[in-house]
Amino acid sequence: MADFDVLIRAGQIVDGTGAAPFIADLAIRNGRIAQIAPRIAGTATQEIDAKGKAVTPGFVDVHTHYDGQATWDSHLAPSSNLGTTTVVLGNCGVGFAPCRKSDRDVLVQLMEGVEEIPGSALAAGIRWNWESFPEFLDALESKPRDIDVAAFLPHAPLRVYVMGQRGVDREDATPADIEAMQKLVREAMDAGAVGFSSSRTMLHRSSSGESVPTMGADVKELKALGGCLSGEQGHVMQFISDWVDADAEFGILRDVSAKTGAKGTFTLVALDKPPAGMNPDPNLWREQLERLETAQAQGLDIRGQVISRPIGVLLGHPATMSPFYKRPTYMQAAAIADKAQRLAMLRDPAIKAQILSEKNDRPHVFIELFEHAFDQMYPMEEPINYLPNSDDSVAACARREGREPMEWLYDFLLGNEGRNLLYTPLTSKSGRVIAEFLKHPHTISALGDGGAHVGSICDSSANLFLLTRWVRDEKLLDLAQGIRRITHDPASFFSMNDRGVLAPGMKADINILDIDKLMLKTPRKVEDLPGGGSRFIQDCEGIEATFVAGEMIYRNGVPTGTLPGKLVRGLQAAPARGPAS
Repeated sequence: MADFDVLIRAGQIVDGTGAAPFIADLAIRNGRIAQIAPRIAGTATQEIDAKGKAVTPGFVDVHTHYDGQATWDSHLAPSSNLGTTTVVLGNCGVGFAPCRKSDRDVLVQLMEGVEEIPGSALAAGIRWNWESFPEFLDALESKPRDIDVAAFLPHAPLRVYVMGQRGVDREDATPADIEAMQKLVREAMDAGAVGFSSSRTMLHRSSSGESVPTMGADVKELKALGGCLSGEQGHVMQFISDWVDADAEFGILRDVSAKTGAKGTFTLVALDKPPAGMNPDPNLWREQLERLETAQAQGLDIRGQVISRPIGVLLGHPATMSPFYKRPTYMQAAAIADKAQRLAMLRDPAIKAQILSEKNDRPHVFIELFEHAFDQMYPMEEPINYLPNSDDSVAACARREGREPMEWLYDFLLGNEGRNLLYTPLTSKSGRVIAEFLKHPHTISALGDGGAHVGSICDSSANLFLLTRWVRDEKLLDLAQGIRRITHDPASFFSMNDRGVLAPGMKADINILDIDKLMLKTPRKVEDLPGGGSRFIQDCEGIEATFVAGEMIYRNGVPTGTLPGKLVRGLQAAPARGPAS
């Protein structure tokens, strides 16, 4: 009988703590790291030569929306195929529990609109074998999958469950409503929710065009629900906001944290040109960093969730959206099943002129805000450039050819047999701002949105971009610092103290990386959603192997078929362990 299940030989151990890397063997037994030493004697069922490779903890992504996909899909790509071994779903106040049968369509419309997941896929894929949030966790636990999942209790379904149509209509919650919601929050936390999430932004709308049920909810309601959390249990309160009254909004997290000891976190981005209806100050992000520093000085663990590159939307005919997708004549062409006939119609000069003369009819909020932002649109390259030069924008391309930007754009999207795409950064692409976010001690690398915006955003690769751009190429962070940001730090913040670090006794969630060869490939379209829907996924080179609980789930980008993923219920205690030897 072998001494170990897996023995990884002579790898560069980057242990997740930020300590200097070192060369050692790593042994795995029964899903845990058994030993780390310069040379480990013994045999193993599987032995891997990792010489010249980095051996790191698996990545932890605390901002995803796999609420639907996790109920039907055993492979949580595009996260698990990119080195992520634990995800947190239920962010931004949207999800599918608690939910009565009569409210299912409401929650599907919310997720379809807010997170741009096709309603047809949700309708075909979700089994609805739950009503309460604890039952939803049980359903997640019963589904075999490749990586671990944890879940927030989302505010929107909670509000609809208690208040019915009044919640959908965003009426104020009565004291009885709040008391009923508090009872369900406590029930969810007892069942293993990692915290409570909400949305307070105009950008989040149902597919019907209505604001989400939580938009405009009274601050007292948020504080009352957050007051059910427990710092001792490691709970986290999360939300996204327009920050119109930034002090009051931040005060929600501050007061909840001060009262309960729970941690707080929010979406922290820089907007060069904030949309109307949001805080208009382009320097708000810097004020938010100052608020974080003040809170931390007061002993309150509140952190901003940041991303290693701009949040970016893919636009074009293969994508969910384009600047033309809701124009009446374009919609007629899009309804033609035969691709050759469809493209022929779109190339017709008369049809082109008609489409260019029309306006979109109730498009997604992204198109409302960015339809004419030609200086923020970039022809997508191979491989994709996430920090493009302004000279390559659609506005610049059209200017060089002496053409109107929208007309130039129309022709570009028909190129390559209609497969051309645009990359549109929604948030600042300033390297200086992103660098400040990544180096700040009170931020968490997140916002990949895995499982959401499946036809327009593919940002779950942001962890790898941090390693390729900011560690390897720019050297903003050293390798130990970069790995810590995407392993130990998010795991620790969410009290998952059994992972995120390579040490004896810790969960054997591990990546073997060839840092020099790490490269993100351009997102590609696949048709694998329930009901025949399509989505973007992304691949990479340079991840040689990914392990979850000591079992290899990917080898050189190919799934092994092993499904060791589990549901993470609440706080995970650190194992008794000594330092690696």
